[in-house]
Amino acid sequence: MKSFRIEGGQQLKGSIQPQGAKNEALQILCAVLLTSEKVTIHNIPNIIDVNKLIRLLEKLGVRVEQLSESTYTFQADAVNLDYLESEEFKVDGAGLRGSIMIVGPLLTRFGKGYIPKPGGDKIGRRRLDTHFEGFIKLGAQFRYNKEDYFYGVEANQLHGTYMLLDEASVTGTANIVMAAVMAKGTTTIYNAACEPYLQQLCKMLNRMGSKISGIGSNLLTIEGVESLSGTEHTMLPDMIEIGSWIGLAAMTRSELTIKNVSWDDLGVIPNVFRKLGITIERKEVDIFIPAHKDGYEVQNYIDGSILTISDAPWPGFTPDLLSIILVVATQARGSVLIHQKMFESRLFFVDKLIDMGAKVILCDPHRASVIGHDFKSQLKATTMTSPDIRAGISLLIAALSAKGTSVIHNIEQIDRGYQNIDERLKAIGAKIERIEA
Repeated sequence: MKSFRIEGGQQLKGSIQPQGAKNEALQILCAVLLTSEKVTIHNIPNIIDVNKLIRLLEKLGVRVEQLSESTYTFQADAVNLDYLESEEFKVDGAGLRGSIMIVGPLLTRFGKGYIPKPGGDKIGRRRLDTHFEGFIKLGAQFRYNKEDYFYGVEANQLHGTYMLLDEASVTGTANIVMAAVMAKGTTTIYNAACEPYLQQLCKMLNRMGSKISGIGSNLLTIEGVESLSGTEHTMLPDMIEIGSWIGLAAMTRSELTIKNVSWDDLGVIPNVFRKLGITIERKEVDIFIPAHKDGYEVQNYIDGSILTISDAPWPGFTPDLLSIILVVATQARGSVLIHQKMFESRLFFVDKLIDMGAKVILCDPHRASVIGHDFKSQLKATTMTSPDIRAGISLLIAALSAKGTSVIHNIEQIDRGYQNIDERLKAIGAKIERIEA
């Protein structure tokens, strides 16, 4: 098992380029199954979760060619449906949360889609009801084998319909949209997710010949077509990584430039960090974070009450950055309440921060009260284990700001979502090394 050894307390300087968006990649890669023609995708991040999905597509019969470090072509003209019922697929599919999104494309193009219960982060319940309820409304027959947690949907022909989703699930919306693009008739999806990565998927599908309207809203209308063609697509920079680097700059009081951030797709992210007192400057397509030598002060509400930062469906604040916000708040001037509404296990990593000297009170599984040190007391180095991707990067940021040498175990969780993170951090002055534990 590999680990990171970090010598904290180093001031960083320079620029860093965000990788392609992980959450977009998982949707876009599944969409290549909708056509027999070649699809070229640029800015694919070289991370464990994305590479697992690419290998799964190859085993499914998709021809994959890597043109450069981040550009691939995919051609699903000889899909092997027998693989879906193999024991190998039950293992491969269970090891990746994003594998659920192959079901919609397979169902609409081939009439059947199967998936074992997907894996992923241990951050609480992540139900699949929205996905399968959508498929059923489109006319699919659903079955579930409780003994081996295996799901299946089948249909000779999907039919467009109206549906009101029970939650604005991003992966659920993506899966249903991909199933509906070749359904007979018109599908209307209300309470659809509308985040930028879902918009990217819909725009790509329209270039392939789909007829999707309402992109960017929570009401999507899809006129079914008979077939789709190939296309070329470039993925957005990863907004979660951009938020991570903002938090890193603040915690280490470093001057950093984050390159090519696609400002228009960041939503409220910059303003939420500004509420913690962090200075974020727009320099054309980049973000510039000056060194916060005097720290940063939390803005209370206008009536003087304590600031609460909570997650919400887009255009609200993404839950994937709440762990970063919590870590950054530990050195702020002032107090803040973090309210994680979606996942009941995501805040459990705060016990590691408390061991490092942070003043955090875990009120319940969803809320944590943070009293900032204002850099008057530096976090202390410790040995810890990464429980999931987002907690892992948060603990890494804490270790980079802490006094002394920290060790983080189970760094595969970090590698699942962050490309070559140790080398990229070294390039801006971090003292971090990958070791065999």
